[in-house]
Amino acid sequence: MLEIADIRKAFGEVQALDGCSFSVERGRMLGFLGPNGAGKTTTMRAIFGLVEPDSGEVLWDRQPIRPADRLRFGYMPEERGLYPRMPVGEQIAYFGRLHGMSAAAAHPAAETWLERLGLAERAGAKVEELSHGNQQRAQLAAALVHEPELLVLDEPFAGLDPVAVQTLAEVLRGEAARGAAVLFSSHQLELVEDICEEVAIIDHGRVAATGELATLRRRSQRRQVELQLEGGPSDWLPHVAGVELVARHNGGLRLSLEGDVDPELVLHEAEQAGQVVGFSYGPPSLSEVFLELVRR
Repeated sequence: MLEIADIRKAFGEVQALDGCSFSVERGRMLGFLGPNGAGKTTTMRAIFGLVEPDSGEVLWDRQPIRPADRLRFGYMPEERGLYPRMPVGEQIAYFGRLHGMSAAAAHPAAETWLERLGLAERAGAKVEELSHGNQQRAQLAAALVHEPELLVLDEPFAGLDPVAVQTLAEVLRGEAARGAAVLFSSHQLELVEDICEEVAIIDHGRVAATGELATLRRRSQRRQVELQLEGGPSDWLPHVAGVELVARHNGGLRLSLEGDVDPELVLHEAEQAGQVVGFSYGPPSLSEVFLELVRR
């Protein structure tokens, strides 16, 4: 299990981390979320010893992380770290050997991951010859080739097309099912909601909330209504106190309600305005929980 225990880090007058704490168990996948500059990348770098915390601890299986432990970790930084003029297949095998694999094991493992990530035909190409998306796939292969016990990915979905996003999501699910602890950051909150059971939301260097996503949604002080209205005014909104418009699309509305608002009032007004063909009420989405927490 990875534990981030009350770590603090300042860069001059900037307090990047201010008592950040959360954990990721083996076999689980945690989405690490926060606004730009919240401290996500600094936290990830601290796991790999690239940043030394001013205080607090980063633990693996309840012990301080040693260099030997990091050989069993996989890291995909936001700034890609591959050698641009080195052939892809040779490079992935090289990274495997840096993590302690033998040459006999590293080369077949590199071929397997390149095949799985759709890069088998580009194994002989230099990294600089690949598209941005394929460079990300190659970086992911480098992080996975040695079957890490902990996988840390900084914005792995950024810039990927839908097919690549689906492939990566399946890979992360598979790694968690294999028993790895998986931690990744992303601004694509709908995607995180789809593939993660747990999240940690960081803001100004402190974790604002962490735990199972379903629990965080239920604990929110707000609720959400999805409403599909036909035949009503295109700009219709309910005149109910405590109701805010989140989005409007093709006659559909997403409304955010304060926790004490009776959804029947919204439904009644909608029925007066047109034909209600869809209505749902429940906890807010991850995006709404995120905004609620970081706006406090």
